[in-house]
Amino acid sequence: MKMSSSVVAYSFRHIPPLKQRSIRYFSHQRPLRRPPLCSPCSVLVATSTSSCSLPNSASFTGNSLFRRMERYWAASSINKNKGMVEHLQRYGVIQSKKVAEVMETVDRALFVPDGSSAYEDSPMQIGFNATISAPHMHATCLQLLEKNLQPGMHALDVGSGTGYLTACFALMVGPQGHAIGVDHIPELVTMSIKNIEKSAAAPLLKDGSLALHVGDGREGWVEFAPYDAIHVGAAAPEIPQPLIDQLKPGGSETSVRYVPLTSREAQLRGY
Repeated sequence: MKMSSSVVAYSFRHIPPLKQRSIRYFSHQRPLRRPPLCSPCSVLVATSTSSCSLPNSASFTGNSLFRRMERYWAASSINKNKGMVEHLQRYGVIQSKKVAEVMETVDRALFVPDGSSAYEDSPMQIGFNATISAPHMHATCLQLLEKNLQPGMHALDVGSGTGYLTACFALMVGPQGHAIGVDHIPELVTMSIKNIEKSAAAPLLKDGSLALHVGDGREGWVEFAPYDAIHVGAAAPEIPQPLIDQLKPGGSETSVRYVPLTSREAQLRGY
């Protein structure tokens, strides 16, 4: 197949200020240096032009739908994982049967700090200056990447935190695929493994198709590259080159505020 010349494409979208901050996001389409493989791949990356300290209870997408959802959920006391998924379906965040099944199967309560409102549509602090994203953000990631999380595919979760999204990836790609989580905080990796051992994804952890590693996520995890999907749960001024190198051709994006993609030392110092 004759390839076109390599192209790097950037798109910018302005989001109204949140607490006096304006944020810009970009998507990066990888230059096609080799013939495309049988399916395109996707990377989900959000960046901010400002320093990205996390406000109290504060992840957002710039979409008024999610703001309405949050007000409704605050008044509705959802106390079941299935109820959380049904609300995400009702508001159109979850649109596919597969994503709904996976999020019903992986109980979010196993991945949040004890005493937390597990099904509230809000990010939560998990220690070490890290967070677990709001349910609608996880649903959005899974929905965007669904075509690249088919059985047998490979997925990488950078900044895997408590392990929730990595577990969801693992159920999507199944035992024939590989779902890899990387986090540079050893305590979080230990926590994520314990969380997954209590979840429906435990058999995949046992057979090795799901794995969590301590490492610098900016370097990716080359062992199972190239990946059909890479999710980066942190903000960066640009996509680290190793992640681009480990990604199959293609790309997709959405906008969200995340904590910075940084070194372990900087994170523990509070950036």
